Amino acid sequence: MILINLLPHREERRQRRKQTFYAGLGLAAVVGALIVALWFGVVQQLISNQQDRNSYLTAEIKKLEEQIKDIATLKAEIEALKARQKAVENLQADRNMPVHLLNELVKQTPEGVFLVAIKQNGQTVSINGIAQTNERVSEFLRNTAYNSEWVQKPELVEIKAATRDQKRLFDFQVRLSLKRPQDKEAQDKSAAPGAAPASAPAKQS
Repeated sequence: MILINLLPHREERRQRRKQTFYAGLGLAAVVGALIVALWFGVVQQLISNQQDRNSYLTAEIKKLEEQIKDIATLKAEIEALKARQKAVENLQADRNMPVHLLNELVKQTPEGVFLVAIKQNGQTVSINGIAQTNERVSEFLRNTAYNSEWVQKPELVEIKAATRDQKRLFDFQVRLSLKRPQDKEAQDKSAAPGAAPASAPAKQS
């Protein structure tokens, strides 16, 4: 018995191709969905890890900020203590300044000059005196300007002739600046490398 297939051969092949195409398309969609899902999971894991790192860094930054605040507070306290210590040292040093001043005036006052009044206002000292001649006043100014360890910057405020006991004398007023011990030490340190040039004005006097 002879069987005859009445369906067109081309139509059957076309149907098989469509089925194969749709099957491949479905498989590609499934594989793509799996890849996307896998990639999404990896990205989510990376995001989670980064968020954990960010949280850790934020917590550490807060700790460091607290430590920095503590350090700043300690520095401020240290500076305040240094300022108090400096003030106490200055007070102790200034307590001896009148003694140094009187000793220095005794050494730097030349013959023929008599000091009548001494007034101190802070680091400024006003001196009233009597001199036999103008040259004696000039010598006193040179001595306090170049030879003194405790006074500096002498300034002649006024000088005028006066007659006492039929003698011609000169009343004068001089203003001086005190050298505080700490300023003197700083000046000595700064002048140490150039000690020879610093002694030149003393030789001129």
